[in-house]
Amino acid sequence: MNFRIEGIVPAMVTPFTKNGEFVDFDRVGPLASWLVKRGAAGLFVCGTTGEGHLMSADERMAVLEEVISTVGKKAKVIAQTGCLDTATTIELTRHAQECGAAAVAVVAPAFYSYDNEALTKFYKDVAGSVKEFPVMLYNIPGCAKNAISPALAIQLANEVENIVGTKDSSGNMIELTQLIAGAPKGFNVINGVDEYHYQAFCCGTKACVSGPANVVIDLHVGIYENVKKNNLKKAWSFQAKLAAACTIFQYGRKLSLFKEGMRLRGFDPGCVRPPQCELNAAEKKELAKKMEQAGLI
Repeated sequence: MNFRIEGIVPAMVTPFTKNGEFVDFDRVGPLASWLVKRGAAGLFVCGTTGEGHLMSADERMAVLEEVISTVGKKAKVIAQTGCLDTATTIELTRHAQECGAAAVAVVAPAFYSYDNEALTKFYKDVAGSVKEFPVMLYNIPGCAKNAISPALAIQLANEVENIVGTKDSSGNMIELTQLIAGAPKGFNVINGVDEYHYQAFCCGTKACVSGPANVVIDLHVGIYENVKKNNLKKAWSFQAKLAAACTIFQYGRKLSLFKEGMRLRGFDPGCVRPPQCELNAAEKKELAKKMEQAGLI
Protein backbone atom coordinates (compact mmCIF):
# COMPACT_ATOMS: atom_id res chain seq x y z
CA MET A 1 0.00 0.00 0.00
CA ASN A 2 1.35 3.38 -1.01
CA PHE A 3 1.39 5.73 1.99
CA ARG A 4 4.13 8.21 2.87
CA ILE A 5 4.46 10.72 5.66
CA GLU A 6 7.37 13.16 5.79
CA GLY A 7 8.21 16.12 8.00
CA ILE A 8 7.10 17.25 11.43
CA VAL A 9 3.90 15.83 12.91
CA PRO A 10 2.93 17.38 16.26
CA ALA A 11 1.22 15.04 18.69
CA MET A 12 -1.55 17.60 19.03
CA VAL A 13 -2.75 18.48 22.51
CA THR A 14 -6.49 18.37 23.10
CA PRO A 15 -8.04 21.57 24.48
CA PHE A 16 -10.39 21.07 27.42
CA THR A 17 -12.64 23.47 29.30
CA LYS A 18 -12.06 24.36 32.95
CA ASN A 19 -11.33 21.33 35.13
CA GLY A 20 -11.21 19.20 31.98
CA GLU A 21 -14.97 18.84 31.98
CA PHE A 22 -15.51 19.01 28.22
CA VAL A 23 -13.48 19.12 25.03
CA ASP A 24 -13.16 22.79 24.10
CA PHE A 25 -14.22 22.58 20.47
CA ASP A 26 -13.90 26.35 20.04
CA ARG A 27 -10.14 25.82 20.26
CA VAL A 28 -9.64 22.49 18.44
CA GLY A 29 -9.85 23.78 14.86
CA PRO A 30 -7.87 26.99 15.51
CA LEU A 31 -5.15 24.94 17.23
CA ALA A 32 -4.88 22.59 14.25
CA SER A 33 -4.61 25.58 11.90
CA TRP A 34 -2.02 27.27 14.14
CA LEU A 35 0.22 24.21 14.05
CA VAL A 36 -0.08 23.75 10.29
CA LYS A 37 0.76 27.43 9.68
CA ARG A 38 3.90 26.98 11.78
CA GLY A 39 5.15 24.07 9.67
CA ALA A 40 3.29 20.88 10.61
CA ALA A 41 3.17 18.38 7.75
CA GLY A 42 0.65 16.32 9.66
CA LEU A 43 -1.18 16.11 12.97
CA PHE A 44 -1.27 13.13 15.34
CA VAL A 45 -4.66 13.30 17.05
CA CYS A 46 -5.72 11.84 20.43
CA GLY A 47 -2.38 10.25 21.19
CA THR A 48 -0.43 10.30 24.45
CA THR A 49 0.13 14.07 24.42
CA GLY A 50 -3.47 14.51 23.23
CA GLU A 51 -4.79 12.78 26.38
CA GLY A 52 -6.64 10.31 24.18
CA HIS A 53 -6.85 7.68 26.90
CA LEU A 54 -8.64 10.19 29.14
CA MET A 55 -11.37 10.71 26.54
CA SER A 56 -14.46 8.75 25.59
CA ALA A 57 -14.66 7.14 22.16
CA ASP A 58 -17.30 9.70 21.15
CA GLU A 59 -15.04 12.58 22.17
CA ARG A 60 -12.13 11.13 20.22
CA MET A 61 -14.26 10.75 17.11
CA ALA A 62 -15.60 14.30 17.40
CA VAL A 63 -12.11 15.78 17.84
CA LEU A 64 -10.83 13.89 14.82
CA GLU A 65 -13.75 15.11 12.70
CA GLU A 66 -13.08 18.71 13.73
CA VAL A 67 -9.38 18.49 12.91
CA ILE A 68 -10.01 16.89 9.52
CA SER A 69 -12.68 19.42 8.59
CA THR A 70 -10.25 22.23 9.46
CA VAL A 71 -6.92 21.11 7.99
CA GLY A 72 -7.56 17.79 6.23
CA LYS A 73 -6.48 19.14 2.85
CA LYS A 74 -3.45 21.00 4.21
CA ALA A 75 -1.87 18.29 6.38
CA LYS A 76 -2.04 14.53 6.85
CA VAL A 77 -4.21 13.81 9.86
CA ILE A 78 -3.28 10.60 11.69
CA ALA A 79 -5.70 9.34 14.32
CA GLN A 80 -4.38 7.44 17.31
CA THR A 81 -7.08 4.79 17.70
CA GLY A 82 -5.55 2.29 20.11
CA CYS A 83 -7.55 1.36 23.23
CA LEU A 84 -7.39 -1.24 25.97
CA ASP A 85 -9.72 -3.52 23.99
CA THR A 86 -9.88 -4.67 20.38
CA ALA A 87 -13.54 -3.81 19.75
CA THR A 88 -13.25 -0.09 20.58
CA THR A 89 -9.97 0.12 18.70
CA ILE A 90 -11.70 -1.26 15.60
CA GLU A 91 -14.63 1.13 16.09
CA LEU A 92 -12.33 4.15 16.21
CA THR A 93 -10.22 2.86 13.32
CA ARG A 94 -13.24 2.37 11.06
CA HIS A 95 -14.48 5.84 11.99
CA ALA A 96 -11.10 7.35 11.08
CA GLN A 97 -11.30 5.72 7.67
CA GLU A 98 -14.88 6.89 7.14
CA CYS A 99 -14.26 10.51 8.10
CA GLY A 100 -11.19 10.98 5.90
CA ALA A 101 -8.12 10.54 8.08
CA ALA A 102 -4.89 9.89 6.18
CA ALA A 103 -4.04 6.93 8.43
CA VAL A 104 -4.33 5.59 11.94
CA ALA A 105 -1.63 4.80 14.47
CA VAL A 106 -2.54 2.11 16.98
CA VAL A 107 -0.81 1.99 20.33
CA ALA A 108 -0.26 -1.44 21.84
CA PRO A 109 -3.01 -2.42 24.30
CA ALA A 110 -1.94 -1.57 27.84
CA PHE A 111 -2.29 -2.62 31.49
CA TYR A 112 -2.29 -6.41 30.99
CA SER A 113 0.82 -8.22 29.78
CA TYR A 114 0.54 -9.57 26.23
CA ASP A 115 2.93 -11.84 24.37
CA ASN A 116 3.79 -11.52 20.68
CA GLU A 117 1.03 -13.95 19.72
CA ALA A 118 -1.61 -11.74 21.36
CA LEU A 119 -0.13 -8.54 19.90
CA THR A 120 0.03 -10.10 16.43
CA LYS A 121 -3.64 -11.08 16.61
CA PHE A 122 -4.60 -7.62 17.90
CA TYR A 123 -2.90 -5.80 15.04
CA LYS A 124 -4.09 -8.24 12.39
CA ASP A 125 -7.67 -7.93 13.65
CA VAL A 126 -7.50 -4.12 13.58
CA ALA A 127 -5.81 -3.90 10.18
CA GLY A 128 -8.18 -6.54 8.79
CA SER A 129 -11.17 -4.40 9.74
CA VAL A 130 -10.00 -1.65 7.32
CA LYS A 131 -8.18 -3.57 4.60
CA GLU A 132 -7.82 -0.66 2.16
CA PHE A 133 -6.73 1.86 4.79
CA PRO A 134 -3.21 2.66 6.15
CA VAL A 135 -2.52 1.40 9.66
CA MET A 136 0.62 2.21 11.63
CA LEU A 137 1.95 0.63 14.79
CA TYR A 138 2.69 2.81 17.81
CA ASN A 139 5.37 1.53 20.16
CA ILE A 140 5.62 3.33 23.50
CA PRO A 141 6.39 0.67 26.11
CA GLY A 142 7.10 3.26 28.80
CA CYS A 143 3.37 4.01 28.81
CA ALA A 144 1.70 1.00 27.21
CA LYS A 145 3.83 -1.61 29.02
CA ASN A 146 3.73 -3.99 26.05
CA ALA A 147 6.61 -3.41 23.63
CA ILE A 148 6.42 -3.94 19.88
CA SER A 149 9.88 -5.30 19.15
CA PRO A 150 11.60 -4.47 15.86
CA ALA A 151 11.23 -8.14 14.87
CA LEU A 152 7.47 -8.08 15.50
CA ALA A 153 7.03 -4.77 13.67
CA ILE A 154 8.95 -6.08 10.65
CA GLN A 155 6.98 -9.35 10.70
CA LEU A 156 3.67 -7.45 10.68
CA ALA A 157 4.92 -5.14 7.91
CA ASN A 158 5.73 -8.17 5.76
CA GLU A 159 2.54 -10.10 6.51
CA VAL A 160 -0.13 -7.37 6.48
CA GLU A 161 -0.40 -5.20 3.39
CA ASN A 162 -2.01 -2.19 5.05
CA ILE A 163 0.36 -2.02 8.03
CA VAL A 164 2.46 0.74 6.51
CA GLY A 165 4.61 2.13 9.29
CA THR A 166 5.46 2.47 12.93
CA LYS A 167 5.85 5.34 15.34
CA ASP A 168 8.70 4.28 17.61
CA SER A 169 8.80 5.94 21.03
CA SER A 170 10.83 3.19 22.66
CA GLY A 171 13.69 5.53 23.56
CA ASN A 172 16.04 2.94 22.11
CA MET A 173 18.10 4.20 19.18
CA ILE A 174 19.42 0.69 18.51
CA GLU A 175 15.89 -0.59 17.97
CA LEU A 176 15.11 2.37 15.73
CA THR A 177 18.08 1.58 13.50
CA GLN A 178 17.04 -2.10 13.42
CA LEU A 179 13.65 -1.01 12.14
CA ILE A 180 15.18 1.21 9.46
CA ALA A 181 17.52 -1.55 8.33
CA GLY A 182 15.04 -4.43 8.39
CA ALA A 183 11.70 -2.96 7.33
CA PRO A 184 10.43 -3.57 3.80
CA LYS A 185 10.72 -0.83 1.18
CA GLY A 186 8.15 1.91 1.65
CA PHE A 187 7.54 1.15 5.34
CA ASN A 188 7.33 4.42 7.30
CA VAL A 189 9.65 4.40 10.33
CA ILE A 190 8.71 7.48 12.36
CA ASN A 191 10.73 8.63 15.34
CA GLY A 192 8.84 9.66 18.46
CA VAL A 193 11.75 10.59 20.75
CA ASP A 194 12.75 14.25 20.66
CA GLU A 195 16.16 13.73 22.21
CA TYR A 196 17.46 12.15 18.97
CA HIS A 197 15.42 13.55 16.07
CA TYR A 198 18.64 14.75 14.42
CA GLN A 199 20.23 11.32 14.63
CA ALA A 200 17.04 9.63 13.42
CA PHE A 201 16.76 11.89 10.38
CA CYS A 202 20.43 11.29 9.58
CA CYS A 203 19.78 7.53 9.80
CA GLY A 204 16.96 7.71 7.29
CA THR A 205 13.67 8.43 9.04
CA LYS A 206 11.50 10.84 7.07
CA ALA A 207 9.13 12.03 9.79
CA CYS A 208 8.83 12.57 13.50
CA VAL A 209 5.84 12.73 15.83
CA SER A 210 6.43 15.00 18.79
CA GLY A 211 4.66 16.37 21.86
CA PRO A 212 7.06 19.32 22.32
CA ALA A 213 6.36 20.27 18.68
CA ASN A 214 3.13 21.80 19.98
CA VAL A 215 5.33 24.44 21.60
CA VAL A 216 8.61 24.54 19.67
CA ILE A 217 7.84 23.23 16.19
CA ASP A 218 10.27 25.82 14.79
CA LEU A 219 13.12 23.83 16.35
CA HIS A 220 11.85 20.60 14.80
CA VAL A 221 11.49 22.22 11.39
CA GLY A 222 15.03 23.58 11.74
CA ILE A 223 16.40 20.08 12.33
CA TYR A 224 14.42 18.48 9.53
CA GLU A 225 15.03 21.10 6.85
CA ASN A 226 18.74 21.41 7.54
CA VAL A 227 19.33 17.64 7.54
CA LYS A 228 17.58 17.52 4.16
CA LYS A 229 19.93 20.22 2.88
CA ASN A 230 22.96 18.49 4.45
CA ASN A 231 23.55 21.52 6.68
CA LEU A 232 24.37 19.17 9.54
CA LYS A 233 26.11 21.66 11.83
CA LYS A 234 23.09 23.97 11.70
CA ALA A 235 20.71 21.04 12.15
CA TRP A 236 22.65 19.97 15.23
CA SER A 237 22.37 23.46 16.71
CA PHE A 238 18.58 23.14 16.52
CA GLN A 239 18.77 19.68 18.12
CA ALA A 240 20.79 21.10 21.01
CA LYS A 241 18.11 23.75 21.57
CA LEU A 242 15.41 21.10 21.39
CA ALA A 243 17.23 18.97 23.99
CA ALA A 244 17.24 21.95 26.34
CA ALA A 245 13.54 22.53 25.66
CA CYS A 246 12.76 18.88 26.45
CA THR A 247 14.36 19.34 29.85
CA ILE A 248 12.22 22.42 30.48
CA PHE A 249 9.06 20.52 29.52
CA GLN A 250 10.09 17.49 31.59
CA TYR A 251 9.94 15.14 28.62
CA GLY A 252 6.13 15.26 28.56
CA ARG A 253 5.62 13.96 32.09
CA LYS A 254 3.27 16.87 32.90
CA LEU A 255 1.13 17.87 29.93
CA SER A 256 0.15 21.19 31.50
CA LEU A 257 3.73 22.33 30.84
CA PHE A 258 3.12 21.99 27.10
CA LYS A 259 -0.14 23.90 27.31
CA GLU A 260 1.33 26.72 29.38
CA GLY A 261 4.32 26.85 27.03
CA MET A 262 1.93 27.26 24.11
CA ARG A 263 0.17 30.12 25.89
CA LEU A 264 3.51 31.82 26.36
CA ARG A 265 4.22 31.42 22.62
CA GLY A 266 0.93 32.82 21.43
CA PHE A 267 -1.85 30.21 21.53
CA ASP A 268 -4.08 29.31 24.48
CA PRO A 269 -4.94 25.59 24.21
CA GLY A 270 -7.20 25.45 27.24
CA CYS A 271 -6.92 23.09 30.17
CA VAL A 272 -5.82 19.52 30.86
CA ARG A 273 -8.17 16.74 31.96
CA PRO A 274 -7.85 15.19 35.44
CA PRO A 275 -6.03 13.33 36.78
CA GLN A 276 -3.62 15.55 34.81
CA CYS A 277 -2.92 18.65 36.93
CA GLU A 278 -2.71 22.32 36.02
CA LEU A 279 0.39 24.29 36.95
CA ASN A 280 0.25 26.49 40.03
CA ALA A 281 1.33 30.14 39.96
CA ALA A 282 4.90 29.37 41.05
CA GLU A 283 5.27 26.67 38.39
CA LYS A 284 3.98 29.02 35.70
CA LYS A 285 6.45 31.69 36.76
CA GLU A 286 9.32 29.20 36.76
CA LEU A 287 8.39 27.90 33.31
CA ALA A 288 8.28 31.41 31.87
CA LYS A 289 11.68 32.15 33.37
CA LYS A 290 13.24 29.00 31.93
CA MET A 291 11.70 29.56 28.49
CA GLU A 292 12.96 33.14 28.45
CA GLN A 293 16.46 32.02 29.44
CA ALA A 294 16.39 29.45 26.63
CA GLY A 295 15.32 32.08 24.07
CA LEU A 296 11.93 30.45 23.51
CA ILE A 297 9.95 33.59 24.41
